[in-house]
Amino acid sequence: MKTEILIIIIAVIWTLPWKGFALWKSARRGDSSWFVILLLVNTLAILEILYIFIFSERKVTNRTQPK
Repeated sequence: MKTEILIIIIAVIWTLPWKGFALWKSARRGDSSWFVILLLVNTLAILEILYIFIFSERKVTNRTQPK
């Protein structure tokens, strides 16, 4: 019984900061669909980490500046 509670506490401590940061970042970027997905789906922070480091990166286009 104590082991299960300890595992749950560790999972919450691990997941909460990642979820908070990913939700904050998606809200700031206006990614409402990502916000809802991140809010509803619990993946032990795997989805949140992927969003932060992969999916939220802005695509930079090669624009030539006028001379």
